[in-house]
Amino acid sequence: MIDYTPLVQQLANTPLQDWAQRIQQQFDDLYAISHGDLPRWSAAVDALPPLIPTTRELTREFRLDGPCSAAEREQLHSALQGLIPWRKGPFHLFDLHLDTEWRSDWKWDRVSPHLDLTDKRILDVGCGNGYYMWRMLGAGAKTVVGVDPNWLFFCQFQAMRRFFDAPPVWHLPFTLEDLPAKLEGFDTVFSMGVLYHRKSPIDHLLALKDCLVSGGELVLETLVIEGDANQVLVPEDRYAKMRNVWFLPSVAALERWLRRAGFQEVRCVDVSHTSCDEQRSTDWMKYHSLADFLDPEDPSTTLESLPAPMRAVLVARKP
Repeated sequence: MIDYTPLVQQLANTPLQDWAQRIQQQFDDLYAISHGDLPRWSAAVDALPPLIPTTRELTREFRLDGPCSAAEREQLHSALQGLIPWRKGPFHLFDLHLDTEWRSDWKWDRVSPHLDLTDKRILDVGCGNGYYMWRMLGAGAKTVVGVDPNWLFFCQFQAMRRFFDAPPVWHLPFTLEDLPAKLEGFDTVFSMGVLYHRKSPIDHLLALKDCLVSGGELVLETLVIEGDANQVLVPEDRYAKMRNVWFLPSVAALERWLRRAGFQEVRCVDVSHTSCDEQRSTDWMKYHSLADFLDPEDPSTTLESLPAPMRAVLVARKP
């Protein structure tokens, strides 16, 4: 069981203090009906050796170093393998390289130069296992709160948190819809890899805006296609074998959506084609990955003969 009292204290005297008082009960209610594999995943977290890092590096990468015997490293490896599949990372832990499906550090290196997170109160929507939240802390954030309803990701985050001394980084197994309307309490809100899963993307943008303080900044990363402001791809069925992909706009269309949702200073800071070096199967994620979702005769298209994944990062400000 997780005690969120320190988070309540961190959010005292902020616009989020009333919501913070309800977080523990909301978590307890969800925990009571959580995933059937949660006891196994929690046991893997509890099996971690009590290692104490002497150095913690979050600015250039996620790396923890310190004394660790061969037996402890084997115990560490075994416990973390109990939380497979690992999708976002990588993590470097006491000379153990946890090589995740995604080279999320590459994306962060593309995004972070365009942001100032110093002393910011941040919400990460669809935070996964929290990899980016740790990097946000390394970039100077004051408080980072992530929401993602996946209990495996929650446990992966708790595994990493074991090696820190009360860091101001918190994972809530909530959806965006579980948050109160009109929170208006975060300086920066991230939504990375979420928008294309939403049946109503404009409603998602409006909900993200409602989480921001006036003048706050949205960081939005999503799948896009080439084209003008009127170009939007709606897959007939699947996209790269994913059923839950609804809208892939052009960058120009996405910029228009953000303006229609009431954002200002909308700008695209990165557009990148996803490569099979950035997303791939590893020993820590042995299932199918990007190479299995592309046409083997033409890797510029998916198996459904749609444009291969291209992702854009846009930054916008709430008035």
